[in-house]
Amino acid sequence: MAEPPTLESKVALYPGTFDPVTNGHLDVIARAAALVDRLVVGVAMNAGKNPLFPLEERAELVRAETDAIAARTGTEIVVMPFTGLLIGFARQVGAKMIFRGLRAVTDFDYEFQMAGMNHRLDPGVETVFLMASETNQFISSRFVKEIAALGGDVSTFVPPLTLARTLHRVRSRKEAAE
Repeated sequence: MAEPPTLESKVALYPGTFDPVTNGHLDVIARAAALVDRLVVGVAMNAGKNPLFPLEERAELVRAETDAIAARTGTEIVVMPFTGLLIGFARQVGAKMIFRGLRAVTDFDYEFQMAGMNHRLDPGVETVFLMASETNQFISSRFVKEIAALGGDVSTFVPPLTLARTLHRVRSRKEAAE
């Protein structure tokens, strides 16, 4: 009897700035990890967004927060910082899929355009949209930073380690500004 053909590992990329990583990001990561053999979480430089955390610290937080997901799903999750063109990074890591999380209709316009551009740059890489779960649809890193800076409670929006680091970073910025 002939051996069945081996399937190529399914490698996907989930990119973002993760500044900070939220429960919404972790929800999408967990759902994406269930669909692939290897998930690369690409932490983008994106200096234009004036990040709260430096690139390496954002990658460190994502690694720490995704260890449990990797253990639970059995999927290899690799966290890598990157700069430059997303499609170039996808090629570099061997991803055939790019996962993008959608929260609301307003996200779709931007994501639709990005998916079209990425497809034009490399038709061999598919963009797959995952809707955030209903409990996480409203969470954004931008709102987490704004609420934390104004003294609001963000404990239900981010995991504990990220919460502690976010509050520390916000306090440090506030003290530096005074």
